[in-house]
Amino acid sequence: MKNRLRILFLSSEIAPFAKTGGLADVSSALPKAFHDMGHDVRIMMPKYGSINDRKYILREVIRLKKIKVKMGAVDHYACAKSAFIPDSKVQVYFLEYKPFFDRPELYVDPNTGTEFPDNAERFALFCKAALETIKLLHWEPQIIHCNDWQAALISWYLKYEYNKEPFFSNCSTVLSIHNMAYQGHFQYDNLKQLGIPENLKEGINDLKHGDGINFLKGGILTADKITTVSQAYANEVLNDSEIGAGMGDYLQQRKNDFEGILNGVDYSIWDPETDKLLEENYSLAKPEGKAANKKLLLEKCNFPPDESKPVIGIISRLAEQKGFDLIIDAIKDIVSLDARMVILGTGDPKYHESLEKLSKTYSKNIALFLRFDNELAHLIEAGSDIFLMPSRYEPCGLNQLYSLKYGTVPVVRKTGGLADTIVDYISDSENGNGFVFEDYNGKAMVTAIKHAVETFKDQKTWQKLMKRGMRADYSWQVAAEKYLKIFMFLVNSRKHK
Repeated sequence: MKNRLRILFLSSEIAPFAKTGGLADVSSALPKAFHDMGHDVRIMMPKYGSINDRKYILREVIRLKKIKVKMGAVDHYACAKSAFIPDSKVQVYFLEYKPFFDRPELYVDPNTGTEFPDNAERFALFCKAALETIKLLHWEPQIIHCNDWQAALISWYLKYEYNKEPFFSNCSTVLSIHNMAYQGHFQYDNLKQLGIPENLKEGINDLKHGDGINFLKGGILTADKITTVSQAYANEVLNDSEIGAGMGDYLQQRKNDFEGILNGVDYSIWDPETDKLLEENYSLAKPEGKAANKKLLLEKCNFPPDESKPVIGIISRLAEQKGFDLIIDAIKDIVSLDARMVILGTGDPKYHESLEKLSKTYSKNIALFLRFDNELAHLIEAGSDIFLMPSRYEPCGLNQLYSLKYGTVPVVRKTGGLADTIVDYISDSENGNGFVFEDYNGKAMVTAIKHAVETFKDQKTWQKLMKRGMRADYSWQVAAEKYLKIFMFLVNSRKHK
């Protein structure tokens, strides 16, 4: 293939191996899209203790049994195992260093509910181990695609520590930011643990933020190109200091190298016509099967078998960002609309507590599942009539895109990727595919839900709205082509240096 690129994709989580959120879905689907378009793509992630070697057929790689990773005066020795993303030929290297990664959780200590105190060292080692691993493989990528703060130090290391190594002379970096709120901010003293010398003034300035160091800042200032996960979110982080979360000024410096590319959907996983986790498959041509999924969802929620009332689905991390303060404050008004609500997710303990109380008080209207449950997530998408995403901010969002495909009409706040993908039916009945509110308050949210519930009563109009959503195409190929355009620009730029 002409212009076949060698792409190394780095992420701290990849579905189905390890997942806390949408990053894992993206990190599985986007490399598959690159591979399907003919490129040589390989993935690296940490080997967490929660990853089952037998289940995913992880194999040892002889030349990667002893990977030397130097952190200042200390030499660490990692190793790597290899497997493939299920049902694909995309190779994944799992970088194993048991003192740092042989833990049941990815970032947070389950005993304390706070981040592991050595996260700076853990993910700095992950970045250096990735660079040392590709040297041992004698495989020189033209593009290293880094995702979020956990992989952001890659470009910093290439600029300040590996800059004299010929192996990396033709390598460009792209940093994709999936949520600006998560940055890898650590105490200044961590520089010693990372082995970064204090006389490296320019490099330290690229990391310094406030009274500490910030991995994401380091990536923003040193990557060749920076992307985020929707056009609207890219504009918001540049122009809204709250959403920019302290990174806006640095991104303004890199404005010409920064753009938003909307995430896609892996339709091999999220398609009601082929979804193996559903009670009954259905499609745009044969939508009748959706009713069987609603019936099963009502049973699982212990709701009366009355399918004439709409079911509102929520699948989310339970966090302030996701609008749960609005939901909790407005729950009486939502319940009064004679709709049922099913909530699936885990997160902030204060929301666990509040939602548990509300689900007991309104047991006929609210079903709560405080867990990660992939099978139930698919059933909620298929069995709900309405999907609620009242986010304070939302870099991209994937569930509104899944919902469209499953004929489940989204109710969203106008922010980030939600603003880029959902058009308000009340304002634009010709193009509307959901219901949108703008002001971040309970009254505005309840009004949008009320519009959805009222429209649901007119089943002829509702079916039209459902089918409009099901026709939409948010496949990963569209996004992958935009990334590849950036990659080719960087590769050609290096050729002409």
